[in-house]
Amino acid sequence: DSSIYEAMVHMSQWWKQNECYIDMHGNNGSMDGDSAAAMRYTEARLSKISGELLKDIDKDTIEWTPNFDDTLYEPVVLPCKYPNLLVNGSKGISAGYATEIPPHNLSEVIDATIKRIDYPNCKLETILDIIKGPDFPTGAIVEGKKEVENALTTGKGKIIIRSKYEIIDSKKCKQVVIHEIPFEVNKALLVKKIADIIYDKKIDGMIEIRDESDRQEKVRIVIDIKKDANIDNILNYLFKNTELQISYSYNMIAIVNRRPMVVGVVDIIDAYIAHQKEVTIRKSKFDLEHAKARMHIVDGYLKAMSILDEVIACIRKSNNRMDAINNLVKEFEFTIEQA
Repeated sequence: DSSIYEAMVHMSQWWKQNECYIDMHGNNGSMDGDSAAAMRYTEARLSKISGELLKDIDKDTIEWTPNFDDTLYEPVVLPCKYPNLLVNGSKGISAGYATEIPPHNLSEVIDATIKRIDYPNCKLETILDIIKGPDFPTGAIVEGKKEVENALTTGKGKIIIRSKYEIIDSKKCKQVVIHEIPFEVNKALLVKKIADIIYDKKIDGMIEIRDESDRQEKVRIVIDIKKDANIDNILNYLFKNTELQISYSYNMIAIVNRRPMVVGVVDIIDAYIAHQKEVTIRKSKFDLEHAKARMHIVDGYLKAMSILDEVIACIRKSNNRMDAINNLVKEFEFTIEQA
């Protein structure tokens, strides 16, 4: 059960998911690499947006398959009211295929999908005008516009993610205040590495580093620097030698029509739209069948109301429930369902 709990905790962590699937009450870990509390100390429920992923799942909108021990059925895919693969991304290895799809902004992805529905032949540039690039839950700055566009187009590429910072000039010293760090970087290890550089005096000018992060300001790392030090040299050294700056490799492999394929952002949106068409058609058929069945029963009620005394007499002279049903069918031409 530990792997299930770890997966659930992952789905509740804001620094790993753009849109969390799980609302968790209790300690669910931290950006410093702390693990969550044991499951007996936490409570969890589906978040509001998870309801959109599961909407209409009970209306035969998707295929179901037996689970690992054939005791239950599980969905092959979810109906999904938004393109979740782009919004939260994906990372993992399965059957010899690795994938690395970064998260993107929910509003941008939905706008791009609507644009593609309205204009199915719109150019790639139109979509890239809406989806500017990846949008990581921990923020930071993505560098290299051409590399980003190339990665979104082909599904493969490498981009640079750099921490977001500001320089404050106080009376005693200068300060570099870091507000956002790259995706999937362990904050505690990053602070320790910079502290080691200061202790070992690998570059002159830094006095000390403090982690002032709290619940209100999710990331706030302060580096005190001597007044006469060259800040640009220090920052360039830190970008090169610590995880204040990292490279991120795109490898967008997804299952399309039961086959693994390298896909660009437009391919994912097109596959999602095709999926939504199928979901909508299946939902409409389900609703239609239920409406027809209901109409059939209502027709029976109306017919029974018009000959109520005869129906009551027929039921009273019957021996039991099954006999009453057969008599109603025989005498008044009700169907079995109506009877």
